Parts: sequence; C-alpha cells; structure tokens
Amino acid sequence: MACTTILVGKDASYDGSTIIARNEDSANGEFNPKRFIVVKPEEQPREYKSVIAHLTIDLPDNPLQYTAVPNADLKEGIWGEAGVNEANVAMSATETLTTNERVLGADPFVEYRPAVGKEGEDGYAPAVPGGIGEEDFLTIVLPYITTAREGVQRLGDLLEEYGTYEMNGVAFSDANEIWWLETVGGHHWIAKRVPDEAYVTMPNQLGIDEFDLDDALGDQENHMCSEDLAEFIETNHLDLAVESTTPFNPRDAFGSHSDADHVYNTPRAWVMQRFLNPYDEVWDGPDADHRPESNDIPWARQPERKVTIEDVKYVLSSHFQGTPYDPYGHLGDEHTRHMYRPIGINRQSQLAVMQIRPYRPQASRALQWMAYGSNPFNTLVPFYPNVDTTPKYLEDTTTRVTTENFYWANRVIAALCDSDFAGTSNAIERYQEKTGAMGHRMIIAADEQVARLGLTDGEEQAEVAAEAEFEADNADGDVQPMEPAEIIEATRNAEVRGILAAANQTMADQLKAETDKLLDTVLYTVSMKMKNGFNRSDN
Repeated sequence: MACTTILVGKDASYDGSTIIARNEDSANGEFNPKRFIVVKPEEQPREYKSVIAHLTIDLPDNPLQYTAVPNADLKEGIWGEAGVNEANVAMSATETLTTNERVLGADPFVEYRPAVGKEGEDGYAPAVPGGIGEEDFLTIVLPYITTAREGVQRLGDLLEEYGTYEMNGVAFSDANEIWWLETVGGHHWIAKRVPDEAYVTMPNQLGIDEFDLDDALGDQENHMCSEDLAEFIETNHLDLAVESTTPFNPRDAFGSHSDADHVYNTPRAWVMQRFLNPYDEVWDGPDADHRPESNDIPWARQPERKVTIEDVKYVLSSHFQGTPYDPYGHLGDEHTRHMYRPIGINRQSQLAVMQIRPYRPQASRALQWMAYGSNPFNTLVPFYPNVDTTPKYLEDTTTRVTTENFYWANRVIAALCDSDFAGTSNAIERYQEKTGAMGHRMIIAADEQVARLGLTDGEEQAEVAAEAEFEADNADGDVQPMEPAEIIEATRNAEVRGILAAANQTMADQLKAETDKLLDTVLYTVSMKMKNGFNRSDN
C-alpha cells in the first residue's frame, strides 16, 4: 500500500515529544473509508483470523486497551494502521517497502495458497495459510506491549514464526524512544532506534542505510534483527560493500534502486528533507547535492530547527510546492508538473500523528492527531487516545457517501477544490489554521483540567517520578523509570478519561462546524465557475 512516513526524535521535536506519523494511502483506483475507534480488552479477539492470508493466531489473554484506525468496510480485514495503547506506546503499521530478487530468492514471501481440487479426490491439496501483513500487524501487536522496544521484539518473533507476504516498515514509539522495523523477505527483519536528535523520512522504499550487526546481535542498544541475519546475509551474498570496513547498508542489500523508485519514492524523501533542511545543502539545479532521483538521500537527518506538528502535516501534504514538479503550480511545464508522485495524493485514507509528551502526566501524556482524505485539502486535529469512546464524527464512518462524517466531508471537499485550486486555496488555508489553533487550545484547556483534578498519593508519586525522569533525561542524568503497571494504572483513571473524552467531543463538534462551513464555501466557489453558467440575470 502506498504511504509516506516521518519519525521525529524527542530532541528534534519542538516540545521534547517523540512523534511518529504516517499517511495511509489506498491502492491505485481504490478509496478506503476509515474509522477512529477505541478497542477495549473485552473486544479484542483471543483467536485472530486474517482475511487475506487465511491465518489463525492465538493471542494472549491480557490485552491492553488501544486506539486504531480500521477500515469501515471489513471485507479485506481490519487494517488497524495507527494507535496508542494504555501504556502510552504508539504504533504505525505499515509503510510498504521495496525489495529485490536476491532477497526474495533467498527468503520468499509466505503467500496464501488456496486448496487445489476437492477433498477426497486424486490430486487434492489443502489450502496453506499465508503469513502476517499490514491487515494484521496493529491488532496482534499493539495490545501486548509496554515499550517501543517490546513492540519490535513481539513483531519480530511473529515474523519469524509465521512469515509475511509483503515488505513492510513499522514504527513504534514511547516517551523515550522511536524504533523502526523493516521486514526482509519472508521471515527476516531489521530494526533501528531513531536517533533522538534526528528525523526519518520513509517513502515506500526500504530506508535504513547503515546498520550495526554486532550491536543487533549483541547488546541491542540501537539495533535489533532476526537471530540468523548475519548468516542469511553471508550465505546469500547480500552485502554489496566494496570495502570490508564499510558499514553494512541494508538499503543496498535488501532494497531497490529501480527506475520506478526514482519517480514514485525517492522524490518524496527529497522534498521532505528539502523543507526541513533547506540550507544544509543545494537542493535544486545542476549542482544539487541531492536530486529527486538520488539513491543516497539519508534515512535519518538532524533538522535545522525543531520540528512541529504543523511541519509534519505540511510535509505529509506536500505536492512539491515551490518546485517545477507541483501539479497545481506555475513553475515548469505540463511534463514536469506530473513527473513525480506527490506525498499529498488524491487517494489518501487517513493521516495519524502520534505524539507522546514526556512532560505531561501518564493519564494525559499521549495525543493522536487525525486527518482523513487528501492531505492538501484537509486538516489535522488532536484527540486524546486514553479514553473509552471516540467522537462519532470520526468513529461512525460509513461506506455510503455522507457529509455527516469527517471522512466523506473531506473527500467531497478535496474533489471540489482540486478543480479550482487557486480559487479555493485561501479558504482551505484559513480552515487549516483555525482548526489547528482550536486543537492547540483544546490541549491546553484539557491539560489544565487534568492538572487541577489532583491525584491520589500513589498516582502523585508516580507522576513525580515521571517528571523527574524527564528532567533527568534532558540533563543527561539517570533516574529509575516508571514500571509499565504504574503507567497503565495511571491511564485508567476514570475521572481523567472523562475529562479527555469531553475534550475530544468538543474538538469534534468544533471540527464539524468548521468543516461544514468550508464545504459550503468551496461548493459555492466551484459552482460559480461551472461551464454551464451564464452571467445575465434571469429575473
């Protein structure tokens, strides 16, 4: 599935949060309505059955509550995509990646094979289940982890046991760390901790460009991998380094540098880094350090300034503004304006930005910012995930077109505005700024309510420990972190959850009002430019 991811380490973000964000884009010619929901422990299956792979997996009996953004139509499975659990661990799954023939020859995908013939007859062969994939990952991993590192290990174990039928990248985050996992063939995987001071750009292409196998197979401080990865690489001659002293490059070994990548993938990494590091290098012209087709655009990079939520939304909405490649622009020509695949594309399903704030109490520490539909024309607003219900405006998405839910309202707005980008852009910009400001105000007000609420002695001690941990971490000190059970207990505070749910509902009500106003405005603007209009009054 076509998607774009950005990960922002805590020292690279504007407020010390870890931030993981991803566009979920549907396949070419398809549109997938999405829902934003809370899955309670009693609603989590104990026996999971995948639709695509026809695979059955027994799940543990102690799931945590978590948010998810599943499909409204479950004919192809759940596709939970993005969420935060009660331990304040976030997961984004998945970014579809590329690979090469050498990897797939050495470790083929585990694909579903339907039955052949009829049972009892000669030549009959029973169906063989496939491996796990994007349909399954969030549901079978997120409810069972209490740290980002645990997420890597659980998903890695499942990949080794069941295999996968596709190449995927998966992000995990908690208040301290972000980890990025990439599948390699049918059963192998690698994972790397995102440097605290850096951001990562991922555009549908295997991305990690430097990997320490000794660390991954030893202390696992910043790298993890499947147990036999070194043997797998050596046996199948996958390391392409010319010099033995050159660091191992997974992008060369496991990924691709195809002509299609240069149109579909690398330009997206180029435009994101061009925005976040405009002065570090030359981005344009014949003397550019990196071009849109460059194979060596870095996986991780330190930004020139701290990265905000608005920056994340901007880059994940990019259509190459300010370049000859903008389909809505006036630079270049008709050829260049459609040369590369934009990040903000028509078949966007949803954008989820998970922000884990180390300076806030555990009960209200996490935020899940949400947008539906095509990003150049939508807005990104925050919701607290540690609640028992989500607003109906985002939860009750139907497969029927109706402007009474956020998904379809955005789809209609985007289709209208695309036909008159210049005429509607001011209305879109005002809408995005107003709703974004509403979101930040909602966070401030809800945080203040939680602070005024007061905590029990046990909860207060836990929160003091958390604040001390954050302060000590910023001062390069050392403090005993909170136990996962303490975090979960804090997030289950019913009174806090009530405050956060009310804040979410207020946000959704304001969002609907502003979205309805925008729809009215752009419908009028575009209607006045219909080709069958006539400027003489019929009075």
